[in-house]
Amino acid sequence: MPASRIYLLIIGLALCLVAEVAHADSVAVVSARSPIASLSRDQVTDIFLGKLSHYPDGILAVPIDQEEGSPTRDDFYRRLADKTPAQLKAYWSKIIFTGRGRPPDTVANGIEVKRRLAANPAAIGYIDSTLVDASVRVLF
Repeated sequence: MPASRIYLLIIGLALCLVAEVAHADSVAVVSARSPIASLSRDQVTDIFLGKLSHYPDGILAVPIDQEEGSPTRDDFYRRLADKTPAQLKAYWSKIIFTGRGRPPDTVANGIEVKRRLAANPAAIGYIDSTLVDASVRVLF
């Protein structure tokens, strides 16, 4: 094998490792002040897909989404609802067109999600696990 191919192979493997290390998992969170102690994966999925509008205790659930194209958003919906960005976009297009709902409000990033959670204990969002601190409670 020529040296140039070996170098390309090494560089490719290194980039894959860096990409994997740089990406942490997303986690569903509520404010630490929220009365919500836990939710199932299905409940969180239903809240973010507009199928469920209230928590089990009757409080209105306020989902906070991150911008399209965000790696955290893509990871969250892939793991939560098994949907790619294109599938999620098609899902919401159908829901909006039929008048059955609207997608969650969107913020720029995990820091903004945490700000919204701090301002509204009924809010639920997701952030990169590296942003978890005492201000939020991880649901899963």
